[in-house]
Amino acid sequence: MRRFDRYVLSQMMVLFGFFALVLVSVYWVNRAVVLFDRLIADGHSAGVFLEFTALSLPSVITLVMPMAAFAATVYVMNRLSNESELTVVQSTGYSPWRLARPALVFGLLIALMMAVLTHLLVPKSLEQLRLREQEISGSLSAKLLREGVFLHPAAGVTFYIRDITPEGELRDVLLSDRRIATRAVTYTAEKAYLLRDDDGAKLAMLAGSAQTYDTASRRLSTTAFSDLTYDISGLLTRPERKRRKLDYVSTGELMTSPGAVAEETRDSPGEVMEELHLRFQQPLLCLVAAMIGYAALMSGGYSRFGMTRQIFFAVFLLVVVKMVESAVTEPVRSDARLWPLVYLPSLVGLAIAAGLIHLAARTRHPVRVRDTGEVTA
Repeated sequence: MRRFDRYVLSQMMVLFGFFALVLVSVYWVNRAVVLFDRLIADGHSAGVFLEFTALSLPSVITLVMPMAAFAATVYVMNRLSNESELTVVQSTGYSPWRLARPALVFGLLIALMMAVLTHLLVPKSLEQLRLREQEISGSLSAKLLREGVFLHPAAGVTFYIRDITPEGELRDVLLSDRRIATRAVTYTAEKAYLLRDDDGAKLAMLAGSAQTYDTASRRLSTTAFSDLTYDISGLLTRPERKRRKLDYVSTGELMTSPGAVAEETRDSPGEVMEELHLRFQQPLLCLVAAMIGYAALMSGGYSRFGMTRQIFFAVFLLVVVKMVESAVTEPVRSDARLWPLVYLPSLVGLAIAAGLIHLAARTRHPVRVRDTGEVTA
């Protein structure tokens, strides 16, 4: 029987990896398209896109792990039933309670992996993602160094570069400054370089001209220059520092300083307590999903027409658990003292699974062999 337990557990783990990979790929593609358009359109490299994708993966994995655990359990139990392996094991006298051991171990393993994600990897990755977003939002190259695009780094300013050489030389540059209402200045240059010093960023333009238009007198004056330095520090406004969100805060900080976290993130104490206990609740949901998948399929018995009804029943039960989870969200956020309600979905799910296993055990009777050799049920 231990060998059978290991066999079932190994099948569940393999199928869990497959379903998790498929679901993560689906979620990742949807997010990656939006992320790719935003980063590449802002002039960032593919390396930045891959970095942001990797930092967002832990949060995506936490979304799909309960579903992957449920799908793996249902698939394995359905296959064992269709191939009569489950019937053979039950005929030896093992009850549904005993056969639940591999599903229980499988659920606990997935819950442990989910706990590592929710308590460690997800907060760390989201915090690093926030810091990187702040860094690149003030990037000089992302704001200005883009070929063939009319950029507006500040209100009333237009910047254009026809070409950028591998050496960093800007070719055919146009800079229009209309920030002063009574005057519009347009700079054009054959070559230009972006420079940095202690005073800030400078644009050094070579072989160009400056056209100044006075809107009051409607006079246009043109000045040719061999070289001109333009201070662009004012165009590169430093981005505001984003405040932390609850997702970024570590579990230890949520436990020791909930009041300070609520004040910093501008969230209510109930939302802080909900976030803290959800990090313990989400691993439990993986266990609940696995046990509901096992119990629902065991409650139906063997049928040569398959277990389609039991599979849909298992999906319905999982929806019920999610409905309970949605129902307790608002009360907990309104009153932090109601934080035990966060664990109600897991308690309901485990109670449903236990009830179905108990029902399956009562409707099945082990086979007994009499001394006469007759087999009776």
